[in-house]
Amino acid sequence: MTRSDSLVPQSLSLFDRAAEVIPGGIYGHMSPVLTVPGEFPYYAERAEGAYYWDVDGRKYLDWICAYGPIVLGYNHPEVEEAAEIQRRKGNCFNHPAPVMIELAEELVSRVDFASWAVFGKNGSDMTTWSLQVAREFTQRKYIVRNTGAYHGTHAWCTPGHAGLIPEDRAALLEFPWNDVEGFKDILQRYPNQIAALITGPFHYPAFGDSVLPAEGYFKEIEALCRKHGILLILDDVRGGFRLHRGGSHQSLGFTPDLICFCKAIGNGHPLSATLGRADLKTAASKVFLTGSYWNSAVPMAAALTNLRVLDRIQGIEHMSRIGSLLMKGLEVAANENGFKVKCSGHPAMPFVRFAEETNFMRQQEFCSLMAREGVFLHPHHNWFVSCAHTEVDVLETVEKAKSCYRQLKK
Repeated sequence: MTRSDSLVPQSLSLFDRAAEVIPGGIYGHMSPVLTVPGEFPYYAERAEGAYYWDVDGRKYLDWICAYGPIVLGYNHPEVEEAAEIQRRKGNCFNHPAPVMIELAEELVSRVDFASWAVFGKNGSDMTTWSLQVAREFTQRKYIVRNTGAYHGTHAWCTPGHAGLIPEDRAALLEFPWNDVEGFKDILQRYPNQIAALITGPFHYPAFGDSVLPAEGYFKEIEALCRKHGILLILDDVRGGFRLHRGGSHQSLGFTPDLICFCKAIGNGHPLSATLGRADLKTAASKVFLTGSYWNSAVPMAAALTNLRVLDRIQGIEHMSRIGSLLMKGLEVAANENGFKVKCSGHPAMPFVRFAEETNFMRQQEFCSLMAREGVFLHPHHNWFVSCAHTEVDVLETVEKAKSCYRQLKK
């Protein structure tokens, strides 16, 4: 059903209350400022499968999947049953639960180069900790990343600016994505001083097209890291378990030394993990890692079941196929109405925008119209496909996109 109201009183009332007691009302990547204020839902009430409902009862077909954590679909029965069984036993104890060992064994069996695993709660926990392990192992200072890459919210990598001091990034070096010569230049300028290169499986900058690795790029990067004694860290927080069951590197033909997971690992249950090669275990054991809730058993039980279900239903193949259909369908629908859209990135994590657009205003208007039609798309962030999405959902999305493209033409 088409909606004429973009925001209704319950959402406004809650946001007014929040603004009194919460900085910004809603902060971080979920802030209304980062979508289209007044046009998108502010608060969620419930969710099921590929859909969620806001506090005013409006239903959305969701192509954002909670910004990535929902991989099987919201409220998946097998995952929630596993979580509930563990919850009845207990969640937060004085000690880890046996499920922690079982999950670590499961992950190590999946990731081809790994022999150990540790756990946290957020992706940023793991990327930051992995840098400390690299520095401990190499006894070197500098970290290298790609310009514009996102690795979390700690001071060394946050996309924000407030509260930082120059020293926070004094040991951070950057080079452009796919620019092997740029990396070689850093190696020449900082010989025997670089502890690690941290990278995603592909480039997904904010407000920009996703860019896949060029042919042979990772092979060259890996060879340079090996030659110069630099640890190669794969930030697989966003792509993990959507590109490959055992780490995105296995679909791209290279081998990192450390890999960081989060998002899709627990189908919405808060959990992150880092895995590493055998000779890094001593260094890893020396870098202090803890949190009051980091050994919580319920998310680990949920993750164990989530990963096994994902394998059983061939979820990764399904998400890639559905994402490809969605991207193609939107391209055709746009062309039929005189627009050209550009789709980039992996099909399970597509980034879509108007090809001629320079300021995202048309993309914001399109996504606002789609939200009124009950389809939730983000105007600036990459989207996510889940195993709950079907061909019928793609057809519905494309048909509603056609209507919205026609409205844009007017």
